[in-house]
Amino acid sequence: MAKRNSYYWLCQIGGWGLVGLSMLFYAFTFKEEISNAYLYRILIYIVSGIVSTHILREFLKRTNWLLLPIEKMVTRLAAAVIITSILYGLLVLGAYEAFKFENKNKLDFSTRLFANVLNIGIFMIPWILLYYFYHYIEKSRRQQVDTLKLESLVKELELKTIKSHINPHFIFNALNSIRALIDENPNRARNAITELSNILRSSMQAEKLETVPFEKELNIVKDYLALEYIRFEDRLRIEYQIDEDTLDQPVPPMMLQTLVENAIKHGIGKQISGGIVKVVSDFRNDFHELIVLNSGSLNGGHLNGDGFGLSSTKNRLQLLFGEKANFEIKQVDAGLVEARILIPVEIK
Repeated sequence: MAKRNSYYWLCQIGGWGLVGLSMLFYAFTFKEEISNAYLYRILIYIVSGIVSTHILREFLKRTNWLLLPIEKMVTRLAAAVIITSILYGLLVLGAYEAFKFENKNKLDFSTRLFANVLNIGIFMIPWILLYYFYHYIEKSRRQQVDTLKLESLVKELELKTIKSHINPHFIFNALNSIRALIDENPNRARNAITELSNILRSSMQAEKLETVPFEKELNIVKDYLALEYIRFEDRLRIEYQIDEDTLDQPVPPMMLQTLVENAIKHGIGKQISGGIVKVVSDFRNDFHELIVLNSGSLNGGHLNGDGFGLSSTKNRLQLLFGEKANFEIKQVDAGLVEARILIPVEIK
């Protein structure tokens, strides 16, 4: 605020100082006498200009005129020019009387006031226009900044809302599987607990991270499928087709795990003979392509049973990577469902 005020006073003194210099230049050009009295008059013009426009500034600030749209300001600015010019003329004539300057032309007070108003109105118009449009542009800039902050906040809230719906839902099944293993295979049970803790840790971190390297997400998927294999045993066949160059690509945390979880829940879990879950990661054109294939049939085109997963996954991708990112799920053939994610790859 103090810095802005210092700029204001610098502009005030500089601007009205230029008015004084223009009067000196006029006198020098037309070879008028530049006496001490003439210099005092110039000083009175400068001081009166600063005082009158400062009073106008305080009025504009107190009435909040600067917040009004342009169409409502036209008549107000015209009135401000006239009133400020009259105030300026009164200040000049008052100073003339105070310093006993001689009225060479013997004009009456109203004529002299009218002459001063006309003379100074030329300077008042650009002052008011510059002051108003400076604040108009500044207001627009602040509104743009506020809009960007609001959009950023909305985006953050949308992401948090979406994430809150895609946490793992298999914890109870995993715990039941681990409990069954404790007596039968203690070593496998210990490994299963480690796998479950890795998944839960990643789920909690998903609230804080926008993206993670694909390799980290793939490790979580492998832990998840290892836990599900305990439950399904030979009914679950797992395949990976991974291009190692994609391992460092950024992906939304827990997104791939959610797709695999749905493949188990709505695909393998509903097949008496079980089936296959295949995870594919590769580059296709300028996209990182992630595919989850599973045995089964599409449940009305929905994920998570209520349709939220399909829309939330697509929305989350587009919030993070833009409109080019996409997600779709479709029935490849009678017994195979494909969920496909496309993430734009930044060309370095």
